[in-house]
Amino acid sequence: MARKSRQITNRIQRKLLGIIFLTVFLSIVLMAEDQDKSLTLPLGPPALRGKYLEVVAGQLYSARSGKVVTFEQMVKDLKKVRLVYAGETHDNQEMHDWQVRIIKSLYNQDPNLGIGLEQVTVDLQPILDSWAAGKLSQEEFLRQINWYLTWNFNFGYYQKIFNLAKEKKIPVFALNVPRDLITKIRKQGYQAMSEEEKKLIPPLDLNYEEHRLLIRTVFESEEIPPQMKGNSLEAMFESLYRAQVAWDETMGLNVIRAAETTGCRMVVLAGSGHLIYNLGLNLRASRLSRLPSATVIGVVVPENSKLKVSRGLADYIYGVKKKDYPDYPAPGLSLKKVEGLSNLVVNADPKEPLTKEARFKKGDVILSVADKHFDDPNELKIFLAGFNWGDEVEFQVLRNGEVVTINLAFEPELVVKKEKMSEN
Repeated sequence: MARKSRQITNRIQRKLLGIIFLTVFLSIVLMAEDQDKSLTLPLGPPALRGKYLEVVAGQLYSARSGKVVTFEQMVKDLKKVRLVYAGETHDNQEMHDWQVRIIKSLYNQDPNLGIGLEQVTVDLQPILDSWAAGKLSQEEFLRQINWYLTWNFNFGYYQKIFNLAKEKKIPVFALNVPRDLITKIRKQGYQAMSEEEKKLIPPLDLNYEEHRLLIRTVFESEEIPPQMKGNSLEAMFESLYRAQVAWDETMGLNVIRAAETTGCRMVVLAGSGHLIYNLGLNLRASRLSRLPSATVIGVVVPENSKLKVSRGLADYIYGVKKKDYPDYPAPGLSLKKVEGLSNLVVNADPKEPLTKEARFKKGDVILSVADKHFDDPNELKIFLAGFNWGDEVEFQVLRNGEVVTINLAFEPELVVKKEKMSEN
């Protein structure tokens, strides 16, 4: 039972919190016959509650008017605000392309622009500064910032954004805090933080009932065994909710600090779960400053379908065509270092389809990958990120005293199969 509880806690946490190392909070990848309740809640501006849009892939909508608008019309409106929140599903390239387009358009009108990133923690700000100043190559940047340990989504999704920042010398600001602090708050509460740690994470206001309704809607969408319901379930929700609020409070504070320090218009890139209904980091930022803002969100729409969403979801909502699998393979291989051993070790039995199909096992000692030795998890993940769908790479691992060959095949059919199984 304890093991089952941990598994469910982890699954809910992945969905609720946008965990850097695992997956996307509120990814908003939906099937028409199984509408996500979180997208139709009576939240957001009072005038828009109970009003809906039917979103089609490829179209952009103004929530205020409830009508299709052009990109140029949206940008004209965004010129009037200082804070532009551009939501994303982290492994959706089309959403990142929208972000690039927004940044380019706003920069061309006024180069006094900054970019805020959920994807980077504040302790890594000097590396972001070096990148924006053109002092680092991409390889140097990925190594110095430990990209695949601090964020873990393929850098290809963000490459255009970072290249644009370097090309135009647009300042880039880290908004997030190290994950261990969020974990501490989740497990022990804000009171367990040291005075030094509280300088990074402001006090948490846990009493926004509408935000609680949103997060609880996601929480309760999970299949939870009856044995876990009751006081323990409520405690689980409260711990997860603390973590979510800690993220939002911290990123909201850092957005305002960056905007007020520099005087820039800020384009903030964050997971849509931190932005929908203007109840996440954007709400927390609005409590600290009256800088005008607008939120732009993408939702994934199945082919030949329409998706019903609340007009309170964001100021602008666009439809993205659903894809069968992500643009880049994600092996999902958990790795660790062991004292006294130069080789990397598989930290857990894989749950992702590519590495699960390849039959990696917890405790496998990785001797070589494509005849190369790796002693740094980030280095190995940088190497694996260079493979595309249809490629294959050979691992040599030590398992129970024997050398075993594992062929990791980047086959999209495995991901498609998993998606279909999860929908049934």
